[in-house]
Amino acid sequence: MRKLLFENLIRLPLTETAPSPSDAAMEELTAAIDESARRRLGRSLSIRAVDAGSCNGCELEMHALSNAFYDIERFGIRFVASPRHADVLLVTGPVTKNMREALERTYNATPAPKWVVALGGCACDGGCFAGSYAVIGGVSMAVPVDLHIPGCPPSPTDILRGLLALLEHVNKGGRAP
Repeated sequence: MRKLLFENLIRLPLTETAPSPSDAAMEELTAAIDESARRRLGRSLSIRAVDAGSCNGCELEMHALSNAFYDIERFGIRFVASPRHADVLLVTGPVTKNMREALERTYNATPAPKWVVALGGCACDGGCFAGSYAVIGGVSMAVPVDLHIPGCPPSPTDILRGLLALLEHVNKGGRAP
């Protein structure tokens, strides 16, 4: 035991280096989203996360947006608990038969203007679960989808780029990309 204690005092910790304190590209991206949301909505963007039956890989990346590194709330983008307060429904996973009604109710409870984003490969087309007896398919099989963000899972930066593309397209007068 004593030998192990001395080795741990001498050896460096096995951790990754901390990210750089300022990532200019990330700040530009989130500031652009905030500006675009304020131009379109007159306020910040509110996102409601909906898990329609995923493996939670996309949720981990989506929740990383709220950690200390990305911290999107400092730019006015926030996750909300109720669909009645949301502008965007960020749906992950293939829609299971058990979650179809819940997703439709959430969509109907969200006030206009509202946008639906299918996050990840499973939400886009069912992914590796397509054809399963328990899955109806991608999100577009249950509710209209405005934007698909592919990836398994997409990175937080890809999610932010997708939200910016959605807002920019809507600000130009289109429905969504």
